[in-house]
Amino acid sequence: MSVISQGELFRLDSPLTGEIRGERSLMAFPFFALSKNAWMKPLTYATPTVSIEVRPSARGVATIYDKEIVLYIASLMASKLEAGAPVAQDFIFTAHDLFSVTGANHSARTYARLAYALERLQGTQIRTNIEAGGEGEEGFFSWLSEARLQYARSRNGEKRLKAVKVRLCDWLFRAILRDRQVLDYAATYFQLGPIERRIYEVARSTCVDDKALEIDLQTFRLQIGFQNHLSNFRIAMRQIAEANAIPDYDLQLIEEEGSTQEAELHDAPKTGRKAGRKAAKGKVIISKRSPALLAEQDD
Repeated sequence: MSVISQGELFRLDSPLTGEIRGERSLMAFPFFALSKNAWMKPLTYATPTVSIEVRPSARGVATIYDKEIVLYIASLMASKLEAGAPVAQDFIFTAHDLFSVTGANHSARTYARLAYALERLQGTQIRTNIEAGGEGEEGFFSWLSEARLQYARSRNGEKRLKAVKVRLCDWLFRAILRDRQVLDYAATYFQLGPIERRIYEVARSTCVDDKALEIDLQTFRLQIGFQNHLSNFRIAMRQIAEANAIPDYDLQLIEEEGSTQEAELHDAPKTGRKAGRKAAKGKVIISKRSPALLAEQDD
């Protein structure tokens, strides 16, 4: 590991002085696994206009918690652009500031998880037809083309982490630099669970001009990136709708009994027979919370 010199310390891009920001496409579409543990299966998402394929590294697919690092870097870059400062794809920041911004503790275990997260962000392979900065890409890219933890050694030989150095991928760098489709995040985002985070991101990126999002449950499951069965997603959505704790947005789950019998093989007992039952149709409605309610919550 290289040692940071005193001169290099003055080139740190942290601490972050602005808000947490995210690029709109990363908010709208499922690029990350909704898991804290290693997710070793590929992720795919396809509509008539958008295709996404994500391949795991040896440590799995980058997760929604690893995404915190990407959001932090995007926020550093957006703050520089707003200030009129020059930007490059290389960023050097302190883990201490990253953890402070995302609300993580500063334990040795958190520092160890940081190394694994950087490895997943560098190793995960993404292919998409979403253009960035007016350009498309064939083939795969990684979120970080370079990621290093830089240490200094104390007199007794102990390693002390001084900074994190990363290089942001071309695709995301172009999107932030040229498209300028960068949106701020609610301050409580990092306190949310994985599914709630994705619901917030989809709502933030699609509920524009105070228009509500109305979407059927299965389509919403795919956009959220929920990898388990629809029946599991329905249960999770019932709980989330009841809590109604998505920052700045109200969520409704509307269910009605279907008129046809439908076999849900994944819920059937393993007896060799299909379990037919009525399929409950469902849709989700997400709308911007009224300013009066937002003011009450702030109070």
